[in-house]
Amino acid sequence: MNFGGVEENVVTRGEFPLEKAQEVLKNETVAVLGYGVQGPGQALNMKDNGINVIVGQRKGSKSWEKAIKDGWIEGETLFELEEAAEKGTILLYLLSDAGQKAFWPKLKPHLTKGKTLYFSHGFSIAYRDQTGIIPPEDIDVLLVAPKGSGLTVRRNFVDGSGINSSYAVHQDATGNAQEKCKALGIAVGSGYLFETTFKNEVYSDLTGERGILVGALEGLFEAQYNELRKHGHSPSEAFNETVEELTQSLIRLVGENGMDWMLANISTTAQRGALDWKDKFRDATAPVFEELYESVKSGEEARRTLEKNSDPEYRTKLEKELESIANMEMWQAGKKVRSLRPENLKK
Repeated sequence: MNFGGVEENVVTRGEFPLEKAQEVLKNETVAVLGYGVQGPGQALNMKDNGINVIVGQRKGSKSWEKAIKDGWIEGETLFELEEAAEKGTILLYLLSDAGQKAFWPKLKPHLTKGKTLYFSHGFSIAYRDQTGIIPPEDIDVLLVAPKGSGLTVRRNFVDGSGINSSYAVHQDATGNAQEKCKALGIAVGSGYLFETTFKNEVYSDLTGERGILVGALEGLFEAQYNELRKHGHSPSEAFNETVEELTQSLIRLVGENGMDWMLANISTTAQRGALDWKDKFRDATAPVFEELYESVKSGEEARRTLEKNSDPEYRTKLEKELESIANMEMWQAGKKVRSLRPENLKK
């Protein structure tokens, strides 16, 4: 398929329908290891799509209790991690990146010849010099990475829209890895699949989430909100002009039609201003993105992530960081603004 003059390998549900995915996976037991961020959405979607799925999770954890509430049955479809790994023929390794490194010595004995190891992030393989995760040569190693949160994976599946995912084969020991990878991508509810590599997936993913998807977005929100407040604009006005109008109106139009369409369909005043200022923002942030990508490529971001997550006090420190953001005036104003949306006033 052609994207802006560049040919890419893309798999659609029309080319690879669910019925074909079910046929490819009919003799498999898919063990979803980890029921935290991606686990629930992928596991429930596959179950609803007629795939034989079991879940592995640490007993007594909050995620174990969530799995039970979601309908997984202890001893039938819900097991401790190692037992699920033993029972499964395709193992969806969906623990956190740090969790994958920690559990690897216990998982490896269950990766017997002919099994399939599946990731939704290229981290553990791309940075194997730091994680120590080097799969046996006689198993298939695949990746299906939904381009969205676990909540969105499930929500989009339920409403019938699906979510786009990248896919990659790192190791094909059985000769059937490509078909299995595509089948799993369709089974977890992908709208369409586009081919990548483990390295490209993690480089783009870490750059994206630290950049425009989360880190840069929060930074830009704070900068504009603070500037408006500094000049006497009320919290409500500053929040509406910074966040609410973007999330409730403009970004939806971008999602439907693209930024080019939106620029062609806004007021002439907004249009002129956007065209005059976009290059300034691009040029101001380009060095930051260059620094960010190099930090990802060099493995520094992976090193910091693993180091922070291995700190026994990390959870406490993280809660304080998140609490400081939640207590910002901007996000407190946001709570009030959201409560005043018409759909919330009716409740």
